[in-house]
Amino acid sequence: MNGPVSWFSSTRRLIRILWTVRRFGLDELLVSGAASTSGSPWLLRATRWLRVGTIREPRGVRLRLAFESLGPIFVKFGQVLSTRRDLMPPDIADELARLQDRVPPFPADLAMAEIERGLDMAISDAFAEFEREPVASASIAQVHRARLHDGTAVAVKVLRPGMLSVIENDLRLLRTGATLAMRLSADARRLRPMEVVDEFDHYLHDELDLVREAANANQLRRNFEGSTLLRIPQMYWDYCRRNVLVMEWVNGIPIGQTERMRAVGIDLEKLSRDGVEIFFTQVFRDGFFHADMHPGNILVGTGPDDFNRYIALDFGIVGTLSEHDKRYLAQNFLAFFRRDYRRVAELHIESGWVPPDTRAEELEGAVRACCEPVFDRPLREISLGVVLMRLFQASRRFNVEIQPQLVLLQKTLLNIEGLGRELNPDLDLWVTAQPILEVFIKQQVGWAGFDNKVRQEAPRWAQLVPELPRLLHGALKAQASPAIDPEHRRLLEQLAREQRRTSRWLQVAVLLMTAILALLVWFHLRQ
Repeated sequence: MNGPVSWFSSTRRLIRILWTVRRFGLDELLVSGAASTSGSPWLLRATRWLRVGTIREPRGVRLRLAFESLGPIFVKFGQVLSTRRDLMPPDIADELARLQDRVPPFPADLAMAEIERGLDMAISDAFAEFEREPVASASIAQVHRARLHDGTAVAVKVLRPGMLSVIENDLRLLRTGATLAMRLSADARRLRPMEVVDEFDHYLHDELDLVREAANANQLRRNFEGSTLLRIPQMYWDYCRRNVLVMEWVNGIPIGQTERMRAVGIDLEKLSRDGVEIFFTQVFRDGFFHADMHPGNILVGTGPDDFNRYIALDFGIVGTLSEHDKRYLAQNFLAFFRRDYRRVAELHIESGWVPPDTRAEELEGAVRACCEPVFDRPLREISLGVVLMRLFQASRRFNVEIQPQLVLLQKTLLNIEGLGRELNPDLDLWVTAQPILEVFIKQQVGWAGFDNKVRQEAPRWAQLVPELPRLLHGALKAQASPAIDPEHRRLLEQLAREQRRTSRWLQVAVLLMTAILALLVWFHLRQ
């Protein structure tokens, strides 16, 4: 029975999508691209016919309106597309950025039933009080206020029922549309629609697991333990499930309401500087950052413990950076603002993100053309997010595959900059960011960097060094096996000689490292 019902539902959904595409003239955009690419007269005539009866607005507006009419999943997809400014034309990206995450809530009875199913207990057993009216509603979930039996005020986040099946159906249709677009339009192929859909798939499935979101929140909370810059609400793990999340209730003013903040005495200039510091601290100190910091997910505390302090919400999307990524980005940012474009090009090649045969001077010229117009303005007017975006766009001609974590980074940086400059139009982003970057660079190179690496690797060495004699004995014993033919034996003997030479060098290295470790211990004891 489920098969025919599922087929009927998918077909009905497809018909609605096709009608929406036709209504907003999105098919015109696709066919026009294919017609201009192929030069086919019949496609051009079809393009003219498609103009009849469609909504006549700029293409970005039409795309935004179409996504809004198709519901929460497509709204979320539009939001993801708006972050891909390395792929999207500026007019489309700007318009899609206007998509709001406010959608009509689903009925309270459904929400309560979903909570009871997830917690495997009645609402009255879990909560002393539960407000039926949601305080917030988004495309994936909605939030209700409640109170635990011990009197603790909490926020209860619950996924929309049946979202997984809806998402899977829409993702299949999106992939089909992406395939058709790539076949019909050269412009579409350049925009790599399948890659965008796969990225959207990854984001959605991460957001559908609220246990993952709670774990992300806990990690951020530990990273900012004792900080006066950022507060992360506490998670109540006894009430966290895949479809339900319960965290402490926090009071604050949404960061977009600047007049309210001024009225209660919030220092907006300090707030703008703190926001930049929070972002760069997350990126370069922790390599773990909140990647969905739009105004709806940020409050400013007004209580005695949180006054003038950021409060972050919604941890479904986070970004992570390796040590290699952090070094690359920090050095790139420093080289940018020193206008050392040759170093920027060299860093791209060293990172392996451009082909190794790329000529550094050609890449240097492209980066200079991309960044020089930006730097002809006062430093406080420079947007790091725009610089990063232009770099991504320029990199396409050099076959650079933009890493997903950098796309998230760019999206977050644009959000932070927008918020910071809304709070303080004179914000000098570089003055705030430079000290953090310089401290990070100092920690990675020189004596401080060496000291950190020794501390990190010391436990591994302590395990490895005692095992070396046994490992070497096992390898030599294996070489003496009679089952080995003469040619292999000759090669193994040669290998044994090399191992003995290596072993002698290894012994010397171990002695040196032991001496260095002893000196480090002595040095720290004296301090």
